[in-house]
Amino acid sequence: MIPVQLDLNLLAALDALLEEGSVAGAADRLHVTAPAMSRSLGRIRRTTGDQILVRTGRTMTPTPYALAVREQVHALLQQVQGVLAPSRELDLATLERTFTLRWHDSLVALAGPALLAAVREQAPGVRLRFVAESAVDTPGLRRGEVDLEANANPPDAADVRAERVAETPQVVVVRADHPLSRGQAMTAERYAAADHVAVSRRGNLAGVIDEALAGLGLARRVVATVPSEAAALEFVRGSELVVTVPESTTRHALAALGLVALPLPLELPPAPVFLSWHQRYDTDRAHTWLRDLARAALSAPPLPTRAPAAKARTN
Repeated sequence: MIPVQLDLNLLAALDALLEEGSVAGAADRLHVTAPAMSRSLGRIRRTTGDQILVRTGRTMTPTPYALAVREQVHALLQQVQGVLAPSRELDLATLERTFTLRWHDSLVALAGPALLAAVREQAPGVRLRFVAESAVDTPGLRRGEVDLEANANPPDAADVRAERVAETPQVVVVRADHPLSRGQAMTAERYAAADHVAVSRRGNLAGVIDEALAGLGLARRVVATVPSEAAALEFVRGSELVVTVPESTTRHALAALGLVALPLPLELPPAPVFLSWHQRYDTDRAHTWLRDLARAALSAPPLPTRAPAAKARTN
């Protein structure tokens, strides 16, 4: 068998091509010219015997082989970089990197600004890409498409790390003049009798709340589901609908929308917030730095807890 002469530059080029999905994007990522990246793609094709990327209309589509090796290529490149530069210190002032974060939309609103402010202060060359959650579970962390996830669901993959960074009780949100906000105390019966809008990126009409109500011999009527808490609050502000949401992720928006939060008259555990990443980044210094900042932003008290200090400054 003729030995294959390996070129580690091709590994970096292949990783960039698979991540960016285009010659131009890969060239920009590695700071080389498009013709140079085209030549690298040609060499990769000859080495692997596969086209890697094929043109479909105006875009490039990865071949089945490319999709199959994508995660392995990314992991190998990370390992090679770690071996070749094991003692390299992290220089935040010169760090240039783009991190992709798939966070629940309410967590982006709650903690995203604080995270971005900390990143810009310490590493102005770093960019953050917040992307929307999908209606179905995606292997973005395992594929290297996503650097950090933050939501209420712990991952079930053995190679994905997860840390519980915060938790918050569930509250019932209604408009300020809603009948439930006046008069009698909120009871499970009054709560169940109201019309509800539910938050579910999968469109689920029932969940743990309905299980808790069933245990009391009660049932609620969910008239609509929406994929985000921001959308649910808009439904509630102009109607007699109610929505049940995590307290800390919506409290900052209630006053501006003319809404109030009431205690949930059910025994439910607090909603957790998990920060998740793939194990390939365990020793990545830049990723570790970002995780620390994200953890601090997600676990910080919600903005309204600082409101008294703000009022004091205006007096």
